[in-house]
Amino acid sequence: MPSPDPYIKPADTDTGVPAGRPELSLAPMQDVTDWAFWKLMSEYGGPDIYFTEYFRVTPTYRLSGEILKSIRENPTGRPAIAQVIGNDIPALVRTARELQKMDIVGVDLNLGCPAPVVYKKIAGGGLLLYPDKVRDILKALRDAIDIRFSVKTRIGFDSTSRYEDFLQIFAEAGIDCLTIHGRTVKEMYRSSVDYDRIRTAVQVMPCPVWANGNIYSAEKADRVYRHTGAAGLMIGRGAIRNPWIFDQIRDFYAGRTQFTPTGADVLNYIYRLCEAVTTPEAQPNRRVHHLKKYMNFIGLGIEPQEQFLHRIRRAENLNEFFAICREFMDHGRPMNLTPFAPESLSDSDVVAGCHL
Repeated sequence: MPSPDPYIKPADTDTGVPAGRPELSLAPMQDVTDWAFWKLMSEYGGPDIYFTEYFRVTPTYRLSGEILKSIRENPTGRPAIAQVIGNDIPALVRTARELQKMDIVGVDLNLGCPAPVVYKKIAGGGLLLYPDKVRDILKALRDAIDIRFSVKTRIGFDSTSRYEDFLQIFAEAGIDCLTIHGRTVKEMYRSSVDYDRIRTAVQVMPCPVWANGNIYSAEKADRVYRHTGAAGLMIGRGAIRNPWIFDQIRDFYAGRTQFTPTGADVLNYIYRLCEAVTTPEAQPNRRVHHLKKYMNFIGLGIEPQEQFLHRIRRAENLNEFFAICREFMDHGRPMNLTPFAPESLSDSDVVAGCHL
């Protein structure tokens, strides 16, 4: 096992964000950004604020399970926001009231999840087909939530024709913050991000707007920040690929030299990721399968010929998995982890578009 990463440092408990740079958050990604991943991110600097995976709220739902651990045992030293998803208004209101009794600074409503299993049940991004339903949900939640109430959404379901209408709905609801992923639900992660529409929201919304979508470096973060005028940036896949990204952004705005990891640093991160998100008691093939979910994103920054991703996806055990990792990363050369543009990805590939 490699030695501990020399760049890892304790999480700073000072959550104040200096003027002149955007607030930074870790995007909620279901079955990825759990307590263990929060802890790992915090050891690499971490964002200013963390969002939980979504609580899937139904009429019979009661708060329980692993997502609560992120709130009750927050390992980051930074504020947490609880995200909820669903369409049953009484259940959403009940859940929001229960969550407010816990150590969180806000409640966020997911109106953007692009997974078909979610939107086909008229939840997440599926609600963007029902503006009147969204209006009713927002009103009920605004009345029930005394702390920060925010929404994470996309720019439409299968088109942007209702985008301005939804901005008006969000404004009338009196939400405290709006995060916009600049793609439609049906585009998933396959198209380029429409930062112009995020800029439009910044110009018309009475609350702060955060930009989300394909932010993979400090330089890209600055371009998005300046182009959109957003108050904050939410980063998901870019942080999975590059856990140093939040501190790199802070260094960029502070005028400090950014840390650039070597291949050995990235290899060490993958070892630490394995320790954090898999359990030794699990069957070996399940541990490898779980790691591959993260490698879909990390692999795009490893090499441009796709051989790493091709081989890592076929690894059958941890020994084989880490032998491949060592072959590509056991060196002292810099790796900036900016994603390459794979040529063989189909439109339906889960990582298609992540490089755009």
